[in-house]
Amino acid sequence: MAKTCWLEREKRKLKTVSKYAKLRAELKAAGDYVGLSLLPRDASPTRLTNRCRVSGRRRAYIRRFQMSRLTFREMASQGMIPGVTKSSW
Repeated sequence: MAKTCWLEREKRKLKTVSKYAKLRAELKAAGDYVGLSLLPRDASPTRLTNRCRVSGRRRAYIRRFQMSRLTFREMASQGMIPGVTKSSW
């Protein structure tokens, strides 16, 4: 499990991005890059990272299932993800 502070930091970044989204779009449309540079760093959507919903891990993230590969493998083996089966041949 990821540290709680990392998860809270991601939530805070998400709030900041949504707060400044409209203003960023207006500044970008006007070409005012000086105004963009005055906004907080966390207002940029590129600073958000995808995190596993279960464990909070950010590496090896599977977007379709919104979880890391380790959590996905564990849950798929237990049959907790509908429509996913272990392949064998």
